[in-house]
Amino acid sequence: MTPRNAPFSRWSDLDRPPLNAAALSRALIRQESLWSSFELLPAIGSTNTELVRRAASIPGEGAVLVAEEQTAGRGRLDRVWTAPPRSGIFLSVLLRPPAAIPMERWGWLPLLAGVAAATGLSRSAGVDMSLKWPNDLLVTIDGEERKVGGILAERAGEDAVVIGIGVNVTLRADELPVPTAASLALANAVSTDRDPLLRSVLRSLEHWYGQWCAVDGDPRLSQLQEAYAAGCSTLGRTVRAELPGDRSLTGEAVALDGDGRLVLALPDGQRQPIGAGDIVHLRPAG
Repeated sequence: MTPRNAPFSRWSDLDRPPLNAAALSRALIRQESLWSSFELLPAIGSTNTELVRRAASIPGEGAVLVAEEQTAGRGRLDRVWTAPPRSGIFLSVLLRPPAAIPMERWGWLPLLAGVAAATGLSRSAGVDMSLKWPNDLLVTIDGEERKVGGILAERAGEDAVVIGIGVNVTLRADELPVPTAASLALANAVSTDRDPLLRSVLRSLEHWYGQWCAVDGDPRLSQLQEAYAAGCSTLGRTVRAELPGDRSLTGEAVALDGDGRLVLALPDGQRQPIGAGDIVHLRPAG
């Protein structure tokens, strides 16, 4: 592995070849495609932060920004996301949902990105994946569910949203930021070639977003609600939702409602929906 302060070179760490920006652009930017531009940066603080900053000057939607390294990557609630250069997929896209889609349905976009990423990676990496509500991508290693990736959605002005997807691809065990993390390589992926993995994620995202837009963001008619529920390992489990102000709720996760909220069946028989913006952590109970 190249030392942290060594000059960045396409020939450093040959187990982690660089992405082929020209080939990815040719494959993704086509007539009638959602994707309108593709840019690959050697390093950036955060692809989400940069694309949110640029959003007002970008016409339409479909801009894709990818980095070989993020030096200030972020997860939900500004949690830090770190990984060595060229060890993962660090990706953000700019979307402008049609005006016909009610704003309250925008809350489905990070869940949509989760379904798309899990579907695309399962197909291209040959690894079974599941979703932890609201924004984690999981793999199972030696019977234990571990986080391999995450989703971050951020508003960009009044009419746009930036969706960030981060996936650990070739991280080795001694490079994991926390013991509960994982990588596709550690999950015995049949391929860790990031070019086809990235293409597969973006094509899957294009498919699900198009399906969602075609029915004005209806999660049932687009089959998004059904797909997320089918792949969500949180459902059927007793969980503790930690809320702001040192409050918590414990109950069985029984459903996703029409707004993408997780519905908990509480011990007193009540059913309580919780939104992604309402929780600090969601953990197994007990």
